[in-house]
Amino acid sequence: MAGRRPSRQEVNRRRGRAGFVGRHAELAAFRETFARDPEEVDFPFLFHVRGNGGVGKSTLVRQWESTAREQATVVTAFVDDDVHDAIEAMEAVSARLGRQGHPLKRFDKQLATYRQRRHQAESAVPAPQPDPLGAQTAVPAPVASPSSTVAAQVGLVGLGMVPGVGAFVGAVDPQQVALGADRVRAALNTRLRSHDDVQLVMNPVAVLAPVFLEDLADVAERCERVVLFFDVYERTGPVLDTWLHDIVFGEEHGGLPVNVQVVLSGQLRLDTRVWGDRLGQVTEVCLEVFTEEEARTLLATHGVTDERSIELVLRLSGRLPLLVDMLARSDASSGGSFEDPSETAVERFLKWEPDAGRREAALACALPLQLNEDVYRAAVPEAAADGYPWLRGLAFVSTQAGRCRYHDVVRVAMLRLQRTRSPARWQQSHSVLADVFARWRQAVEAGLGPAVDSHWEDAVWREHRLNETYHRLCAGPRTALPDALHQAVHAIDHDVATLRRWAQIVGRAGFDTGTAELTSWGHRLETAGERDAAGAEVLTLLLTAPELCASGRALAHTVRAREYRIAGDYDSALADYAVAIGIDPDVARPHGGRGETYRVMGRHEDAVAACTRAVELDPLDEWAIGSRGDAYRGLGRYDEALADFARAIELDPQYAWAFGSRAQVFEALGRPEDAVAGYTRAIGLDPQYAWAFGSRAYVHQNADRHDEALADYTRALEINPQYAWALASRAQVHHLTGRYEDALADFARALEIDPDYAWALASRAGTYEEMGRYEDALADYARAVDADPRYAWALTSRGGLYERLGRYEDALADYARAVEADPRYEWAFMSRGLLLRRLGRYEDAAADYSLAMEIDPRAGGHLRDVLPSVAAVTDPFVQRLREEQERRAR
Repeated sequence: MAGRRPSRQEVNRRRGRAGFVGRHAELAAFRETFARDPEEVDFPFLFHVRGNGGVGKSTLVRQWESTAREQATVVTAFVDDDVHDAIEAMEAVSARLGRQGHPLKRFDKQLATYRQRRHQAESAVPAPQPDPLGAQTAVPAPVASPSSTVAAQVGLVGLGMVPGVGAFVGAVDPQQVALGADRVRAALNTRLRSHDDVQLVMNPVAVLAPVFLEDLADVAERCERVVLFFDVYERTGPVLDTWLHDIVFGEEHGGLPVNVQVVLSGQLRLDTRVWGDRLGQVTEVCLEVFTEEEARTLLATHGVTDERSIELVLRLSGRLPLLVDMLARSDASSGGSFEDPSETAVERFLKWEPDAGRREAALACALPLQLNEDVYRAAVPEAAADGYPWLRGLAFVSTQAGRCRYHDVVRVAMLRLQRTRSPARWQQSHSVLADVFARWRQAVEAGLGPAVDSHWEDAVWREHRLNETYHRLCAGPRTALPDALHQAVHAIDHDVATLRRWAQIVGRAGFDTGTAELTSWGHRLETAGERDAAGAEVLTLLLTAPELCASGRALAHTVRAREYRIAGDYDSALADYAVAIGIDPDVARPHGGRGETYRVMGRHEDAVAACTRAVELDPLDEWAIGSRGDAYRGLGRYDEALADFARAIELDPQYAWAFGSRAQVFEALGRPEDAVAGYTRAIGLDPQYAWAFGSRAYVHQNADRHDEALADYTRALEINPQYAWALASRAQVHHLTGRYEDALADFARALEIDPDYAWALASRAGTYEEMGRYEDALADYARAVDADPRYAWALTSRGGLYERLGRYEDALADYARAVEADPRYEWAFMSRGLLLRRLGRYEDAAADYSLAMEIDPRAGGHLRDVLPSVAAVTDPFVQRLREEQERRAR
């Protein structure tokens, strides 16, 4: 049966939308795309709507969105400047598609995992587990990778262009910055245990974007068309350009479905540094002011037909569509006549509203950045308190997600009018609004507790604090600047996206008040926040400000120290912690941060002392308590470690990491069942905790519970398919159970993810060796050693294969390199000793084995397992060993 025909009224409404401001050609051009096959080579899949403020860009793309929604099985997502980075943009698209019944489930799950792992990376975390099969982790040679060096140099050049930071850049060695970038990978790999979690934390867009595109492809399979709109792109472009270019034209994240269209809308041209090679594939839609005919047509639709009124509107508005529409609505609704325009345009706009209270309310509501009904009531006089529905209907007010905002063209004019007309009233009005946001912020704080970190984690609290700061700056730019800079330190402590919001607010307050100092600070903070290593750069910039108070300086040094620590620059981290403690020695956080730095440096005694001081200052600091527990674990003081982890869990029973870290202590104590219970508890608190599944699998693997190990490794990989460590570990279980082809398949997948994964390469070499594929084994050992020249386990393993092949000199060379790389590696000494005995070099052999027994007295037992005949007392080697054992006994 045919569907119900639309009513004449519905058709009329569609026609009205189609002619909303005379943009017939632009509407037709977009509507035509739905009649075309998106697989055509010249199909317009990427639009860029460009024009000056007030020209009607947002209105046009909103009409385009309505046009798209009228098509069968078309879904859309509209994103504006509420997003501040690519991750927020993907999250916004997911949320909008989800409201239309097409959620991006895998992306949402991976995004939640990213936020969990980022939190873990910034907290005290477990040290790495030992490599299976006796592998030892060696310290890499202090040479930065070429890619890290290039990235560091590019970042430093950009930083040198930021005002006020040039001197700092001149003192920085790009090679050292690159070394820090390399060390952070090692540090995070140690903390998170999973190479994939490290990648997720260090480069979240590279991990999240492929999942986003895969989910988007599923939506595109079910729908005729998917249209993504990015409005106000002049603001979001600097942080979204690279990501959008990559998902539309690049291949590193996967393919964009052919039936996905992208619409960008902003005032500026696309950045040729990003889009230059693809501008020929962008459909540019340049909006200008109305022609006189279009303006007259719009005025006629609002009943403005008097020639004198028309000419006055054309002159006042400059035929800017927004102002033409606003003036037309005002005249039509009031029925009044125009007077000779001798006042400002703003005064004319408001004069046509007959209610004086409403005119004042419209002016007052230009002061907030955006409005809801609560903000409206706080801004307007009591007599106008019920006028919010009226305000939302004004032509220059747009609504989005339950809030409304003035168009910039109108808001800027209204702000300038109020600031110049009565500076005292301007200051008073902003102070009142600042106090209102402060009360709302404090009400939220009451439910969050006293910890500052918990405040900044709460989005509602942050929004109130942001608006409070903006209005304080508008009321008194110079008196409010010190606190605004202090809050900027907190903002970068939270994350870069929050800092960008803060920078934009400071810059906006500077523009709205005409204060060059605020404008400069906003620009410099925002620019620094877009660089690599944004945290350290922003904090270095803030520390140049004489306005920053002592507590703000202490916090800035503390947060910058954390950034240095994560980057592996431990000396700089310790120096900053020392400065912070010197400014305020009674704050716990820098003591705890210094303790964690000592811990990752292996200075466990110093770590215990510093963390203890932090706990003395704040007995409820579960992070410092947990970090001290890890330091105790590093010292082998397991009882104290267990006590600290128990206390951390008592303070926060939902602290999944503490359960997992305590499980590592149980492993070290030879209590595998308790370790399994601990990992199981961590998984119960966080069912997406892939590291805990992998760790539990490793315990099962060591206990020869191969089925349970395989199940846990598989579950870890279901949570995170890019978890290379779990793939390589599962490959080892396949190896142990004789399933060599399955092992090789998992090793191959792990090495696709990380081609330089030395442990996976060396482990696959062992599998090849077991299969008799010696050339393949030697090739993988070579790649492992190239990736990590000090990898003692790989060198010793290759030495064993050389010995097996009769290449004794090559074997001895590898054993020598192994003991040089790790002078405490008893297996390398024992292996070399056995080969030297085989070659008849008994004195050298006995010396090596004596060193092996000094390192590990259990080496004597290993020798009995490998010697063909220990009873052969005539063997000079055995005789020498017996003499050594007797000497030790005496």
